Amino acid sequence: MKVLIAGAGSVGRSIARDLLSHGHEVLLMDNNPAAMRVAQVAEADWMLADACEMSALQDAETQTMDVVVAATGDDKANLVVSFLAKTEYGVPRTVARVNNPRNEWMYDAQWGVDVAVSTPRIMTAMVEEAVAVGDLVTVFTFHQSGASIIEVTLPPDSPVVGSTVRQIPWPAETVLSCIVRSDRTIAPSPADTLEAHDELLFIVSAEADPQALDAVLRSAPSATPPTE
Repeated sequence: MKVLIAGAGSVGRSIARDLLSHGHEVLLMDNNPAAMRVAQVAEADWMLADACEMSALQDAETQTMDVVVAATGDDKANLVVSFLAKTEYGVPRTVARVNNPRNEWMYDAQWGVDVAVSTPRIMTAMVEEAVAVGDLVTVFTFHQSGASIIEVTLPPDSPVVGSTVRQIPWPAETVLSCIVRSDRTIAPSPADTLEAHDELLFIVSAEADPQALDAVLRSAPSATPPTE
């Protein structure tokens, strides 16, 4: 996968290192000479240029990129980069950093943003996760589809502890995608049994009612597995 990262600050460099470790090709672009810390991410390609300029994006061959990440510290720049990448170069996937939560409402498909990442929102979700065992926590929302990733940690007295995945009548438009147990991640199968302190990650569509999931997790499942 080829990835262009606009913004070579600490956030951009960190993303680049992770992507490179997974075997992807990365181009880091920044218009600030002080950000050109090439030795810190030597495996990446580097470009001193303004990603808001069409000429710079053309020189970077943006049309060949699979993903463009707008990771600068300026929300206006991140929106412009996403918009140009999507509308002028047809990049399949754009990911944009939200610096000020007040600007989050602008990060949508009209500005060419597929995924908006707000650090304050993620931190809030992690705080809620740490103190709200048994409660549903929205970890992430996909702006394009409206679907969400919802996490819940099962308390020891949860009615569903000891039940298998197939026994639980999961609500429509709700998919159990992962079970995190201690330091293990488990791709759930119908025969897997839920245990106390399991962290469950769900993909929930925009049309689904999270309260329906909450109700299921707070009630004992039927002894008879639901008909598939």
